[in-house]
Amino acid sequence: MPLDLDTGRGLAMGLLPEILLTGWALLLVLLAAWRHGEPGAQRQVGWLSLLGLAATAAAVVWLWAKGAHIEGLATNVAVDAFRWAVDLIVLLGAALTILLSLDYLDREGFRIPEYHVMVLFAAVGMMLLAGGADLMVVFLGLELMSVSVYVLAGINRRSAVGAEAALKYFLLGAFASAFFLYGIALVYGATGTTKLAVMDFQVSSLGIERHPMLVAGLALLFIGFAFKVAAVPFHMWAPDVYDGSPSPVTAFMAAAVKAAAFGALVRLLLMGFSNLHASWDTVIWWLAAATMVVGNLVALAQRALKRMLAYSSVAHAGYLLTALVSGSLAGAAAFLFYLLFYTLMTVGAFAVLIAKGRGGERDVTTDDLAGLAESNPGLAFTMAVCMLSLLGFPGTAGFIGKWYILTSATGSGYAILASVLVLASVVSAGYYLPVIMAMYMKPRLHEQAHAEVKLPGVVRGMLAAVVVALLLFGLWPNTLLDAARDGSHAFLPAGTATAVAPVTTPH
Repeated sequence: MPLDLDTGRGLAMGLLPEILLTGWALLLVLLAAWRHGEPGAQRQVGWLSLLGLAATAAAVVWLWAKGAHIEGLATNVAVDAFRWAVDLIVLLGAALTILLSLDYLDREGFRIPEYHVMVLFAAVGMMLLAGGADLMVVFLGLELMSVSVYVLAGINRRSAVGAEAALKYFLLGAFASAFFLYGIALVYGATGTTKLAVMDFQVSSLGIERHPMLVAGLALLFIGFAFKVAAVPFHMWAPDVYDGSPSPVTAFMAAAVKAAAFGALVRLLLMGFSNLHASWDTVIWWLAAATMVVGNLVALAQRALKRMLAYSSVAHAGYLLTALVSGSLAGAAAFLFYLLFYTLMTVGAFAVLIAKGRGGERDVTTDDLAGLAESNPGLAFTMAVCMLSLLGFPGTAGFIGKWYILTSATGSGYAILASVLVLASVVSAGYYLPVIMAMYMKPRLHEQAHAEVKLPGVVRGMLAAVVVALLLFGLWPNTLLDAARDGSHAFLPAGTATAVAPVTTPH
């Protein structure tokens, strides 16, 4: 289905998911304002938000199935399979966050129906961020996402720690946005455009690969993205902000926010700066290596489960950066596959933490899970599967994702970085496996240790689906691997046949 974005109808079709979700969110703003503070309003807005996310996902799937594409170069927004894949991951992360929040907000005494609306607005920003083919659209999406998440981080107005987290995130996020905007200005000064496809053409045709203004602009753009994905050394905000935010918001930041930022970074590098690969691959290499090493080593020293998961999220940013370093289609496909299951296992782990903790879950340690398998075997099994998948244990989707990343890196000549990833994953066993050992091999601290752990039926169903997906696609991943490769074809040069060598999966 060809689309002409220069016409109103074509542009509306190209932005159909964003328009649909934005309109739904605006209607829910009115409902939340009308019923603010009423008992049951929070849950009503939450369920209606899930309905809006489902409708938006249906629109994305319809456009993908129809083969929607732009005739010619993408100017403002991209219409391709990569965008649809990232959109679905973002919408999945937002839906899982709302499902986790429905009972969490009631349990913690929050009557804040607008909470769910902010999740929807953040999702709209993420979709614009991942689909933007113009740096100004990318910046618009980045700011819409960021402002919404700033509010979500400090949504608990009674918590001093939450206020501190929101303030830190806002101040450092403002600096990162300033770097990003200044980078856009420098890139525009060097190329005369902010449109990614035109920018790539200008760089090659004018021979300005080494232009100081272009290189400086790209460096500033890297700083902005590195902050959003919590890559070392721009990760300093992440542990405190993740720790102080409500746990569903932390899961949202660790999964969906990271997914959208990485999606935009992939498009920026492969669509706008593919001719500068020799300049940016070294930067990505060192960012990935430092992020994997620092994230895993610091996570080893954490006793609080929430901070451990925060540093684990930092380490996984390094794994995703490893998929990007080659600048290849195989790397983009590996990125998409791993990103989907990283979202599932991260939200699954935070769901168990939410079930176990109270008051922000900041004081839950690994020892607090001792004997959980005896009291609640289903919840313990869920946590064990999520930990093993995050570790990259064979038989889980996390293992297939890491294998796919390693294959793309070694196939492009980055064997040393692949070795760093393997060693970092070995180190991560030092903090993932003790969680499983505590649940299955240690006695409960006291007879009523896990009596308060109760999960609503909808969350139990969600966790069951997460576990099935992590195990099922850990054994039979080919369907999603093919979909990931289809998404990566968005970055093939126009007119190029979509013949990409398949990546072998381990048996």
